[in-house]
Amino acid sequence: MAALIAALKALEYKYIVRDLSLEFYLGIIALAFTGLGIWAGIRLVGGSKTAKVEISTSPDMALAEKLGLTKRELEVLALMAAGLSNQEIAEKLFVSVSTVKTHSSNLFAKLEVKRRTQAIQKSKSLKLI
Repeated sequence: MAALIAALKALEYKYIVRDLSLEFYLGIIALAFTGLGIWAGIRLVGGSKTAKVEISTSPDMALAEKLGLTKRELEVLALMAAGLSNQEIAEKLFVSVSTVKTHSSNLFAKLEVKRRTQAIQKSKSLKLI
């Protein structure tokens, strides 16, 4: 604000104020604060840092099909391997938590494991993720 006031003083504030309306000045101040807000938001948030999950399209997809794994189950498996909870996976895939749990239990049955860590370990050894 001090810099703005100094700049207006330097431009002969008295002569400019008489010619322009109050709405013009309020618009300039609103634009300045909008720009400041956008800049601060970008600096504080730092952009999106979510990991993009990609499913392997290598020949191991044939193994996934042989095991009967669906594309959605592979997505859930990749998100599990990324360390996301069921709630976070549900939010990322835009499904309910119970749907994620269903996909997880189907994965466990198809991979013949009992826990998440075992599913991740086995899928890495089979190069599914």
